[in-house]
Amino acid sequence: MTIQTDLHGLTIALERNSARGASSTGSRVAPRSFTARAHTRLRALLRRGDEGSALVEFALILPMLLLITTGIMIFGVAMNNYLQLTNAVSMGARYVATRSQLTKDPCADGSSEVIAAAPGLTSSKLTFNFTFNGISYPNQTSCSSTSITTGAAGNLASGTNVTVNATYPLNLSVFGKVFNLNNAVLSASSTELVQ
Repeated sequence: MTIQTDLHGLTIALERNSARGASSTGSRVAPRSFTARAHTRLRALLRRGDEGSALVEFALILPMLLLITTGIMIFGVAMNNYLQLTNAVSMGARYVATRSQLTKDPCADGSSEVIAAAPGLTSSKLTFNFTFNGISYPNQTSCSSTSITTGAAGNLASGTNVTVNATYPLNLSVFGKVFNLNNAVLSASSTELVQ
């Protein structure tokens, strides 16, 4: 009798009944019947009943893993939008502060600089608030003056502060379900000293 191992790790007793084997022992071993072999195989198969359990466990965990992974990606996009907005507002405030005596419309210059510095954001969804020397210009992309010494341009005196504030809608949607409570927005503000 020899032992043979199949690919699944089962051991199946195989009887070799050959003339050479029978002559060496002097007796002839009766071959096992088909039903005996089938019962042996059936018992071996029933003993290894955990063969598909890993696949079932994976199928149960997969939706949760996909939801968590998608949530991480959505949060990453929101964080990227916030970093772009913060950097762009800083650049817009710096641009307005350094061009104080060169422009008649500092709001248009500041908003165009913010839009140029944030190419990943949709420019039509951005809202701007400008404050020059304590005077606020809310929700404007233009505050044109007749000269550099009057109006908004005239408020850009050297040594005063320029504050640029921009908001952008926060989009937290996962598989079509929007998780945006109370119309949340991303907001960034930067203050620079006029040169």
